[in-house]
Amino acid sequence: MKGRGMKERTITVAAIQTAYGPDMDANIEKTEALVREAAERGAEVVLPSELFQGIYFCTRQDPKWFETAFPTDEHPCVRKLRKLARKLEVVIPISFFEKDGPRYYNSVAIADADGEILGVYRKSHIPDGPGYQEKYYFRPGDTGFKTWKTKRGHIGVGICWDQWYPETARAMAVAGAEVLFYPTAIGSEPYDASLDTHLQWQRAMQGHAVSNAVPIVAANRIGLEDNDGVQQQFYGHSFIADHRGELVESFGRNDEGVLVHTFDLALIESYRADWGFFRDRRTDLYAQSIV
Repeated sequence: MKGRGMKERTITVAAIQTAYGPDMDANIEKTEALVREAAERGAEVVLPSELFQGIYFCTRQDPKWFETAFPTDEHPCVRKLRKLARKLEVVIPISFFEKDGPRYYNSVAIADADGEILGVYRKSHIPDGPGYQEKYYFRPGDTGFKTWKTKRGHIGVGICWDQWYPETARAMAVAGAEVLFYPTAIGSEPYDASLDTHLQWQRAMQGHAVSNAVPIVAANRIGLEDNDGVQQQFYGHSFIADHRGELVESFGRNDEGVLVHTFDLALIESYRADWGFFRDRRTDLYAQSIV
């Protein structure tokens, strides 16, 4: 329940779910069209999925993919989507393959509603297993967990594997993020074709929403991709969860389009204070027992 005299403060968020191919320009155009659709439906922050510049190339190791990495200001995804952000007056967390001198990162650039790049977050947790051989391509991020006070709200962004770690969500929530965003690329497991992890994937983030009293937006890709003979089926199930962990918007395995939802941030702030999660934290004990 809102307190007396509480001023309404809302944010409308969106998640994009679609399939991508090997043509970067075509992928950017498809993403731009979906961002426009989200903006037309009132979205103020629009989240594309992880590494939408092309297929998810980390299913195998091949040095040719390093040629698709660029410095932040030179990357085609960043250059084009920041212009669109300015035109539509929306915030876009832009996932891209970043080149920084001889170093390579899985990164997100935050385009504010005026097109300004507020900063870059580099993925902290880098997986290394069948179908997800990211350690070959990416250094572990060195930015630390970050939040941004955009023109549309105070947001935090983690990238894919980051979403499985409660420390990621808690760090961003402690820093003041009012909505958490997770661009993702996840699907089948090559060692077990029958394994479907989409429920675990959703529940992990729903738990973060509950324990931090913060909405979460997760955008995943769909479709069967072929990386020079190595195939990967991406399972979609993008969603938006509220501050109680309830799925308020969600897609299935093959749905394509945009999820949009509006949150009352003032109401959520009151709810968060009422539950006392951040009042009762024992950081003195955590420092002694958590490595």
